[in-house]
Amino acid sequence: MSGTVTMHSVFVYGSLMADDVVRLLLKRVPHTASAILPDFHRFSIKGRVYPTILPAEADKVSGKVLFGITDDELYILDEFEDIEYTRENVQVLLTDSSEKLQTKTYVWANKDDPDLYGTWDFEEWKQLHMEGFLKMTKEFAEQMNLPESET
Repeated sequence: MSGTVTMHSVFVYGSLMADDVVRLLLKRVPHTASAILPDFHRFSIKGRVYPTILPAEADKVSGKVLFGITDDELYILDEFEDIEYTRENVQVLLTDSSEKLQTKTYVWANKDDPDLYGTWDFEEWKQLHMEGFLKMTKEFAEQMNLPESET
């Protein structure tokens, strides 16, 4: 075994922009930087409190990049995002430096989903839904950490 550890960067644009959500999932808050994902739109989803993104020319999504994500942490994020999202490689612009960065993000798998509408708002989500979302995230994290003998 070579002992090398692959580190990933992940562009987040919804509930994972909240440090408290990330801390519950990863047991830490990684280094972050504000970023813009060009040519995508952030949608609200009927019946859900979290958003999704899909390609959309001449639009952009603001969010942030989580740096130094390990393979194990990427697995946790994959499980958290579930099968409704696909992990894709995208290029973002870091807000502070305008540097282009190849990173991963989660894109809605069903590009023709009739439940997508409008534009999701992070500040509104924090006021209306964050408290309940943190409870759900804590339960998810506890289920992810079940000892092997109990799974």
